[in-house]
Amino acid sequence: MFDEVTKSVRVLSAAGVEKANSGHPGMPLGAADIGVALFKNGLKISNKNPDWINRDRFVLSAGHGSMLLYSLLHFNGYDISIEDIKNFRQLGSITAGHPEKDNELGIDITTGPLGQGFATGVGLALAESYLSSIFGNEIIDHYVFGIVSDGDLMEGISFEAAELASVWELGKIIYFFDDNNISIDGKVEKVSKTNQKLKFESLGWHVQEIDGHNESEIKLSIKQAKDELKKPSLIIAKTTIGKYSPNKQNTSSIHGSPLGTDEMNLFLKNISWEGDPFLHNKSVYNYFEEKREQDNKDYLDWQATLKKKIEENNQFKELWTQRSEEHTSE
Repeated sequence: MFDEVTKSVRVLSAAGVEKANSGHPGMPLGAADIGVALFKNGLKISNKNPDWINRDRFVLSAGHGSMLLYSLLHFNGYDISIEDIKNFRQLGSITAGHPEKDNELGIDITTGPLGQGFATGVGLALAESYLSSIFGNEIIDHYVFGIVSDGDLMEGISFEAAELASVWELGKIIYFFDDNNISIDGKVEKVSKTNQKLKFESLGWHVQEIDGHNESEIKLSIKQAKDELKKPSLIIAKTTIGKYSPNKQNTSSIHGSPLGTDEMNLFLKNISWEGDPFLHNKSVYNYFEEKREQDNKDYLDWQATLKKKIEENNQFKELWTQRSEEHTSE
């Protein structure tokens, strides 16, 4: 079933970009397996309560691949419809492309400037650590997941943020590095020879290397990263940009432009897709149903715990009210 769902995510992502005649299909096609595994096995989120303060955060630092996020949110029951997907990058559309932030839609942050999302995620993890120390981990206890690109890791701001994350022992950061060796203009090796594994290990990060198209390896890497609570985690996931596009995969030409009619048809044939690329089997939507139900139940349990603490602990009540009012005023 995993393969069927990743196929739908790839097809819908490519179709949205194709209809808009604008966008970045390469990253969604390459990172679809990571995205599906994360939403199925990693992220604690509630489609009924998308702005839940104790949800896991998902930072798409490789924000140009925003169609991947839209597709995943659509299949997970968030308020993004097929019509919204068809209106990708159109004036007034809620699927406008990066950079953006809309908690009500399940979008924590997608970024444009390279390194910005990486650094923002460190800030989100620091906030989690701070609030957990105030309210207790039964109230604040969540992870910051992210997908970062080679361009993100080349920027100085990501290096500085990575070092702080290590010094502060922000072990709830889990970043997937979409390691496809392709930049906007060609192979990464033409402009960079940095060994990212050794770099991040030297900074004190927990580093894993996996096949970014292997479901078992992705799931295991998430578990191992969650188990490491002292060190932030970087999961170097080897992927093929534009996977299943027969003439454009593993090239820079698929990074920032639609496949084009001929290549789109070849892609659909190569991935064994028949019919309307905007129509998907109910089984794809049902794939995430058990996870959605568990997450929504976890939200209700959390809400009950919060209510009890407010009723029984006046000091906690005062602190919670104060922070809530500060948040609302912002």
